[in-house]
Amino acid sequence: MWIYLNDRFVPQEEAVVSVFDHGFLYGDGVYETMRSYQGRTLQLSEHLARLERSASRIHLDLPLSLVRLAELIRESLVRNRLQDAYLRVTVSRGAGEIGLEPSLCKTPTLVIIAKPFQPSPESLYTEGVTVSVVRTRRNLPEAVPPQIKSLNFLNNILAKIEATAAGAHEGIMLNQREELTEGTTSNLFLVQAGRLRTPSLDCGILDGITRGLVLRLAEELTIPTEETRLGVKDLYRAEECFLTNTRQELLPVTGVDGHRLGDGRPGTLTRRLHALFRARLDRFLDSA
Repeated sequence: MWIYLNDRFVPQEEAVVSVFDHGFLYGDGVYETMRSYQGRTLQLSEHLARLERSASRIHLDLPLSLVRLAELIRESLVRNRLQDAYLRVTVSRGAGEIGLEPSLCKTPTLVIIAKPFQPSPESLYTEGVTVSVVRTRRNLPEAVPPQIKSLNFLNNILAKIEATAAGAHEGIMLNQREELTEGTTSNLFLVQAGRLRTPSLDCGILDGITRGLVLRLAEELTIPTEETRLGVKDLYRAEECFLTNTRQELLPVTGVDGHRLGDGRPGTLTRRLHALFRARLDRFLDSA
Protein backbone atom coordinates (compact mmCIF):
# COMPACT_ATOMS: atom_id res chain seq x y z
CA MET A 1 0.00 0.00 0.00
CA TRP A 2 1.23 3.49 -0.93
CA ILE A 3 0.49 6.31 1.51
CA TYR A 4 1.04 9.98 0.85
CA LEU A 5 3.00 11.50 3.75
CA ASN A 6 3.80 15.22 3.76
CA ASP A 7 5.44 15.58 0.33
CA ARG A 8 5.70 12.13 -1.25
CA PHE A 9 4.18 8.67 -1.59
CA VAL A 10 5.85 6.08 0.61
CA PRO A 11 5.26 2.35 1.29
CA GLN A 12 3.00 1.67 4.25
CA GLU A 13 5.98 0.45 6.31
CA GLU A 14 7.66 3.84 5.95
CA ALA A 15 4.58 5.93 6.72
CA VAL A 16 5.52 7.00 10.24
CA VAL A 17 4.74 10.17 12.19
CA SER A 18 6.79 11.76 14.98
CA VAL A 19 5.81 11.03 18.59
CA PHE A 20 6.01 14.82 19.03
CA ASP A 21 3.29 15.39 16.44
CA HIS A 22 0.54 17.44 18.09
CA GLY A 23 -2.10 15.33 16.38
CA PHE A 24 -0.81 12.39 18.42
CA LEU A 25 -0.16 14.37 21.60
CA TYR A 26 -3.31 16.49 21.70
CA GLY A 27 -5.67 15.45 18.91
CA ASP A 28 -4.81 18.79 17.29
CA GLY A 29 -5.83 18.41 13.67
CA VAL A 30 -8.66 17.70 11.25
CA TYR A 31 -9.61 14.95 8.83
CA GLU A 32 -12.08 13.74 6.22
CA THR A 33 -13.12 10.23 5.23
CA MET A 34 -14.37 9.52 1.73
CA ARG A 35 -15.46 6.65 -0.46
CA SER A 36 -14.73 5.94 -4.10
CA TYR A 37 -16.87 3.98 -6.52
CA GLN A 38 -15.20 2.59 -9.64
CA GLY A 39 -12.22 4.87 -9.13
CA ARG A 40 -14.25 8.06 -8.61
CA THR A 41 -14.62 9.71 -5.22
CA LEU A 42 -18.08 10.57 -3.93
CA GLN A 43 -18.58 14.32 -3.39
CA LEU A 44 -14.84 14.97 -3.39
CA SER A 45 -15.12 18.76 -3.63
CA GLU A 46 -17.63 18.89 -0.76
CA HIS A 47 -15.38 16.81 1.49
CA LEU A 48 -12.33 18.92 0.73
CA ALA A 49 -14.26 22.16 1.25
CA ARG A 50 -15.31 20.88 4.68
CA LEU A 51 -11.71 19.92 5.45
CA GLU A 52 -10.68 23.48 4.67
CA ARG A 53 -13.47 24.90 6.86
CA SER A 54 -12.49 22.63 9.75
CA ALA A 55 -8.85 23.64 9.43
CA SER A 56 -9.76 27.32 9.29
CA ARG A 57 -11.74 27.03 12.53
CA ILE A 58 -8.68 25.76 14.40
CA HIS A 59 -6.40 28.31 12.67
CA LEU A 60 -4.55 25.63 10.74
CA ASP A 61 -3.39 26.36 7.21
CA LEU A 62 -3.68 23.39 4.87
CA PRO A 63 -0.24 22.57 3.45
CA LEU A 64 -1.62 22.19 -0.10
CA SER A 65 -4.40 23.71 -2.17
CA LEU A 66 -7.70 21.86 -2.53
CA VAL A 67 -6.93 21.33 -6.20
CA ARG A 68 -3.63 19.64 -5.35
CA LEU A 69 -5.24 17.55 -2.61
CA ALA A 70 -7.83 16.33 -5.12
CA GLU A 71 -5.05 15.37 -7.52
CA LEU A 72 -3.25 13.42 -4.80
CA ILE A 73 -6.42 11.58 -3.81
CA ARG A 74 -6.90 10.49 -7.42
CA GLU A 75 -3.25 9.46 -7.60
CA SER A 76 -3.64 7.45 -4.39
CA LEU A 77 -6.36 5.39 -6.07
CA VAL A 78 -4.22 4.84 -9.16
CA ARG A 79 -1.04 3.94 -7.26
CA ASN A 80 -2.90 1.44 -5.10
CA ARG A 81 -4.89 0.09 -8.07
CA LEU A 82 -8.16 0.73 -6.31
CA GLN A 83 -11.65 1.18 -7.69
CA ASP A 84 -13.89 0.90 -4.64
CA ALA A 85 -11.91 2.42 -1.80
CA TYR A 86 -11.98 3.95 1.64
CA LEU A 87 -10.06 7.22 1.68
CA ARG A 88 -8.89 9.34 4.57
CA VAL A 89 -7.13 12.72 4.52
CA THR A 90 -5.58 13.79 7.83
CA VAL A 91 -3.93 17.12 8.56
CA SER A 92 -2.41 17.60 12.00
CA ARG A 93 -0.72 20.63 13.53
CA GLY A 94 2.59 18.86 12.99
CA ALA A 95 5.59 18.01 15.13
CA GLY A 96 6.83 20.47 17.74
CA GLU A 97 7.84 20.93 21.34
CA ILE A 98 5.42 19.74 24.00
CA GLY A 99 2.84 22.42 24.77
CA LEU A 100 -0.50 23.69 23.51
CA GLU A 101 0.70 26.76 21.64
CA PRO A 102 0.13 26.14 17.88
CA SER A 103 3.20 28.19 16.99
CA LEU A 104 5.37 25.40 18.44
CA CYS A 105 4.64 23.47 15.24
CA LYS A 106 6.21 24.90 12.11
CA THR A 107 4.81 22.53 9.45
CA PRO A 108 1.52 20.59 9.37
CA THR A 109 1.58 16.83 8.85
CA LEU A 110 -0.43 15.59 5.86
CA VAL A 111 -1.45 11.95 5.39
CA ILE A 112 -3.60 10.48 2.61
CA ILE A 113 -4.65 6.83 2.96
CA ALA A 114 -6.45 4.78 0.30
CA LYS A 115 -7.55 1.25 1.26
CA PRO A 116 -9.77 -1.35 -0.39
CA PHE A 117 -13.37 -0.71 0.63
CA GLN A 118 -14.92 -3.36 2.87
CA PRO A 119 -18.69 -3.22 2.46
CA SER A 120 -21.04 -3.82 5.36
CA PRO A 121 -22.93 -7.13 5.32
CA GLU A 122 -26.00 -6.91 3.10
CA SER A 123 -28.08 -8.21 6.03
CA LEU A 124 -27.67 -4.81 7.72
CA TYR A 125 -29.65 -3.26 4.86
CA THR A 126 -32.27 -5.99 4.52
CA GLU A 127 -32.86 -6.45 8.26
CA GLY A 128 -31.78 -3.12 9.73
CA VAL A 129 -29.71 -2.38 12.82
CA THR A 130 -30.43 -1.39 16.39
CA VAL A 131 -29.34 1.80 18.13
CA SER A 132 -29.10 2.89 21.74
CA VAL A 133 -29.55 6.35 23.24
CA VAL A 134 -26.39 6.72 25.32
CA ARG A 135 -25.66 8.68 28.47
CA THR A 136 -22.62 10.40 26.96
CA ARG A 137 -23.73 13.86 25.85
CA ARG A 138 -22.63 15.52 22.64
CA ASN A 139 -19.93 18.11 23.27
CA LEU A 140 -21.28 21.57 23.96
CA PRO A 141 -21.08 23.60 20.73
CA GLU A 142 -19.64 26.45 22.80
CA ALA A 143 -16.83 24.13 23.96
CA VAL A 144 -15.99 22.17 20.80
CA PRO A 145 -17.82 23.46 17.72
CA PRO A 146 -19.41 20.46 15.95
CA GLN A 147 -18.52 21.87 12.54
CA ILE A 148 -14.88 21.04 13.24
CA LYS A 149 -14.23 17.46 12.12
CA SER A 150 -11.27 17.11 14.44
CA LEU A 151 -8.87 14.35 15.42
CA ASN A 152 -10.12 14.63 19.00
CA PHE A 153 -12.84 11.97 18.85
CA LEU A 154 -13.04 10.96 22.51
CA ASN A 155 -16.65 12.17 22.87
CA ASN A 156 -17.74 9.77 20.13
CA ILE A 157 -15.52 6.94 21.36
CA LEU A 158 -17.11 7.05 24.83
CA ALA A 159 -20.56 6.93 23.22
CA LYS A 160 -19.49 4.00 21.03
CA ILE A 161 -18.27 2.08 24.08
CA GLU A 162 -21.70 2.52 25.66
CA ALA A 163 -23.52 1.42 22.53
CA THR A 164 -21.38 -1.67 22.15
CA ALA A 165 -21.96 -2.60 25.79
CA ALA A 166 -25.71 -2.30 25.12
CA GLY A 167 -25.43 -4.60 22.09
CA ALA A 168 -26.34 -1.82 19.66
CA HIS A 169 -24.84 -1.06 16.28
CA GLU A 170 -24.72 2.67 16.95
CA GLY A 171 -25.05 5.06 19.85
CA ILE A 172 -27.28 8.11 19.58
CA MET A 173 -26.15 11.13 21.59
CA LEU A 174 -28.30 13.85 23.11
CA ASN A 175 -27.27 17.44 23.70
CA GLN A 176 -27.48 19.34 26.98
CA ARG A 177 -31.15 20.13 26.21
CA GLU A 178 -32.00 16.41 25.94
CA GLU A 179 -32.44 16.75 22.16
CA LEU A 180 -31.35 14.14 19.63
CA THR A 181 -28.13 15.06 17.85
CA GLU A 182 -26.31 12.31 15.93
CA GLY A 183 -24.65 8.93 16.16
CA THR A 184 -21.01 8.30 16.89
CA THR A 185 -20.19 8.24 13.17
CA SER A 186 -23.53 9.02 11.54
CA ASN A 187 -26.36 11.47 11.09
CA LEU A 188 -29.88 10.54 12.12
CA PHE A 189 -33.16 10.63 10.15
CA LEU A 190 -36.70 9.80 11.27
CA VAL A 191 -39.90 9.35 9.30
CA GLN A 192 -43.11 10.53 10.94
CA ALA A 193 -46.44 10.86 9.12
CA GLY A 194 -44.68 10.71 5.76
CA ARG A 195 -42.32 13.55 6.69
CA LEU A 196 -38.55 13.14 6.78
CA ARG A 197 -37.15 14.74 9.94
CA THR A 198 -33.57 15.20 11.08
CA PRO A 199 -31.89 17.17 13.89
CA SER A 200 -31.00 20.67 12.76
CA LEU A 201 -27.43 21.95 12.78
CA ASP A 202 -28.11 24.16 15.81
CA CYS A 203 -28.70 21.00 17.87
CA GLY A 204 -24.91 20.59 17.81
CA ILE A 205 -24.25 18.20 14.93
CA LEU A 206 -21.70 17.88 12.15
CA ASP A 207 -23.03 18.93 8.74
CA GLY A 208 -22.76 15.46 7.25
CA ILE A 209 -21.99 15.30 3.54
CA THR A 210 -24.30 12.32 2.98
CA ARG A 211 -26.92 14.00 5.19
CA GLY A 212 -27.01 16.93 2.80
CA LEU A 213 -27.22 14.62 -0.20
CA VAL A 214 -30.19 12.76 1.30
CA LEU A 215 -32.05 16.02 1.92
CA ARG A 216 -31.41 16.94 -1.70
CA LEU A 217 -32.71 13.59 -2.97
CA ALA A 218 -35.79 13.83 -0.73
CA GLU A 219 -36.58 17.18 -2.31
CA GLU A 220 -36.35 15.59 -5.76
CA LEU A 221 -38.87 12.96 -4.63
CA THR A 222 -41.08 15.77 -3.23
CA ILE A 223 -40.83 14.19 0.23
CA PRO A 224 -41.56 16.80 2.91
CA THR A 225 -38.44 17.39 5.00
CA GLU A 226 -37.79 19.12 8.28
CA GLU A 227 -34.56 20.05 10.04
CA THR A 228 -35.71 20.55 13.59
CA ARG A 229 -35.33 19.77 17.29
CA LEU A 230 -36.29 16.21 18.22
CA GLY A 231 -36.47 14.28 21.48
CA VAL A 232 -36.12 10.65 22.49
CA LYS A 233 -39.90 10.18 22.30
CA ASP A 234 -39.78 11.18 18.65
CA LEU A 235 -37.23 8.44 18.03
CA TYR A 236 -39.27 5.81 19.89
CA ARG A 237 -42.42 6.77 17.97
CA ALA A 238 -40.81 6.99 14.55
CA GLU A 239 -42.39 5.00 11.76
CA GLU A 240 -38.99 4.64 10.13
CA CYS A 241 -35.43 5.56 11.00
CA PHE A 242 -32.09 5.45 9.23
CA LEU A 243 -28.50 6.57 9.65
CA THR A 244 -26.28 8.20 7.06
CA ASN A 245 -22.56 8.43 6.55
CA THR A 246 -20.13 8.21 3.68
CA ARG A 247 -19.16 4.62 4.32
CA GLN A 248 -22.59 3.04 4.86
CA GLU A 249 -24.77 5.34 2.72
CA LEU A 250 -28.29 4.94 4.20
CA LEU A 251 -28.51 2.32 6.92
CA PRO A 252 -32.00 1.39 8.18
CA VAL A 253 -32.70 1.27 11.91
CA THR A 254 -35.34 -1.19 13.09
CA GLY A 255 -34.93 -1.04 16.86
CA VAL A 256 -33.90 1.36 19.62
CA ASP A 257 -33.21 0.51 23.25
CA GLY A 258 -35.07 -2.78 22.93
CA HIS A 259 -38.11 -1.18 21.25
CA ARG A 260 -39.13 -2.19 17.74
CA LEU A 261 -39.52 0.66 15.28
CA GLY A 262 -42.47 0.49 12.92
CA ASP A 263 -43.06 -3.09 11.84
CA GLY A 264 -39.48 -4.06 12.67
CA ARG A 265 -38.31 -3.96 9.05
CA PRO A 266 -36.59 -1.31 6.93
CA GLY A 267 -39.23 1.21 5.95
CA THR A 268 -40.59 2.02 2.51
CA LEU A 269 -39.31 5.58 2.45
CA THR A 270 -35.88 4.49 3.64
CA ARG A 271 -35.65 1.94 0.85
CA ARG A 272 -36.88 4.43 -1.77
CA LEU A 273 -34.28 7.01 -0.78
CA HIS A 274 -31.47 4.45 -0.73
CA ALA A 275 -32.46 3.12 -4.13
CA LEU A 276 -32.49 6.68 -5.52
CA PHE A 277 -29.11 7.35 -3.89
CA ARG A 278 -27.57 4.43 -5.74
CA ALA A 279 -29.42 5.11 -9.00
CA ARG A 280 -28.20 8.71 -9.16
CA LEU A 281 -24.77 8.11 -7.68
CA ASP A 282 -22.97 8.99 -10.91
CA ARG A 283 -24.09 12.62 -10.56
CA PHE A 284 -22.12 13.03 -7.34
CA LEU A 285 -18.87 11.28 -8.25
CA ASP A 286 -15.63 13.09 -9.00
CA SER A 287 -15.42 13.62 -12.75
CA ALA A 288 -11.88 15.01 -13.07
